[in-house]
Amino acid sequence: MGNREDLLAGARRCLEEKGYLRTTVRDIASAAQVSMAAIGYHFGSREALLNQALFAAMDEWAAGSGRLAGQGASAAERFADTWDRKIRDFAEMRWLWTASVEAFVHAQSSPELLAVLAEGQRQSRRMVAAQLRGEAEEDVAQEDVRSLGSVHIALLSGVMVQVLTDPDHAPTGHEIAQGLRGLAELLEK
Repeated sequence: MGNREDLLAGARRCLEEKGYLRTTVRDIASAAQVSMAAIGYHFGSREALLNQALFAAMDEWAAGSGRLAGQGASAAERFADTWDRKIRDFAEMRWLWTASVEAFVHAQSSPELLAVLAEGQRQSRRMVAAQLRGEAEEDVAQEDVRSLGSVHIALLSGVMVQVLTDPDHAPTGHEIAQGLRGLAELLEK
């Protein structure tokens, strides 16, 4: 690996061990076994490097277990199974979700990071709506992006916070599906 790749790997290790807000330039350089100046040369700043490492980890998660469950069961069973997997991921990859919350907090004083996070949310809404509809992303109606996608992202954030805060009492995938059915019934009245 070159310095750039070493820095990304070091930044990821620091995110896993120290989180987003507590990681320093010195921590990353030490983990990557390169000079601190290499961070500025390759990434411009500590924040840019941490952001790239965090976004790569989030993309990795989304490409794997973040997807909807497969064939062979009812839509409700696949939905519940998908949520059970996400809930396990929240517990097992606690560092990733804690770092993402820390990045969100930091973004409130970083317009550049806030813009990147906002764009990521827009893309995630479309991706999730496409998954839920079983359509290609380019075929998803904007109405579904704004409704299905937004609600699913809101659920994702809310359930993640519940798992990080009180894992023993966080909802299961079945309870989430049951709660959504209950909400739908209330909205029909």
